Amino acid sequence: MSVPYETEAYEPAESPESPEEHLARLLGRALNSFELPDEVIRQLDCALAHDSSLHSAYHSSGLRRETYRHTWLLADGSAVTLWELVHNSAPGSAPEHEVYLDEEELRTAADRLGMPTDTPEAELPALMRLWAIPEPRHVFASDDSADHARRLLRRAENPDRPGAETAALLATATAHEITQAFGRPGRAGRAGLSYALYEHAFLLPDGSEISLWEVEHTATPDGRHMCEVYMSEEAAREAMERRAARQG
Repeated sequence: MSVPYETEAYEPAESPESPEEHLARLLGRALNSFELPDEVIRQLDCALAHDSSLHSAYHSSGLRRETYRHTWLLADGSAVTLWELVHNSAPGSAPEHEVYLDEEELRTAADRLGMPTDTPEAELPALMRLWAIPEPRHVFASDDSADHARRLLRRAENPDRPGAETAALLATATAHEITQAFGRPGRAGRAGLSYALYEHAFLLPDGSEISLWEVEHTATPDGRHMCEVYMSEEAAREAMERRAARQG
């Protein structure tokens, strides 16, 4: 038995910032953003999705140096990466931000700070390496999570959306987290289509987790936005591929 479907106007997903907003924030805080080629900025202005991750970090005696990798997915399936350097000039001082087009430029800029680049594991946690520190699967926030699940399922338009059993389970959710999934979309990035994939992770009272995968897209006859929800990332991506293929 499926969840009773209520027809209503499309509700925008509660999602992280858009690729354009993320780019504007990055360029706005970087002291050297004017050095980036105009051609690269124009490419990123049309990005479909983005992803950011910590690349390396060093904290010691009030000094800090962190590097981040920011990647944008373009409509042709290619990707553009910018590298961000965050550091302070004196112990306890406010951080400064710089942005670079390639990793070699990033390393050169980081080297001039005079902080260690290769510190033995024995000196951890002064140097925090991604391969040494497991990343948490989810960072949950308690904020009307059961209601969020209800509204997510209500706006899903696909006939094979999660059913009543899943809805009942999520009615007990105590916390949730929304993240934008990233990856090469195949045909989904072609033919002028717009799409986004989000993971809605829910924490249940017994400590277990369950995720729903939301696809937002414009692969509709009239180009309107549509929301579909699936039980797995694989099912969501396959559905998007099928829609994109039908749109040619």
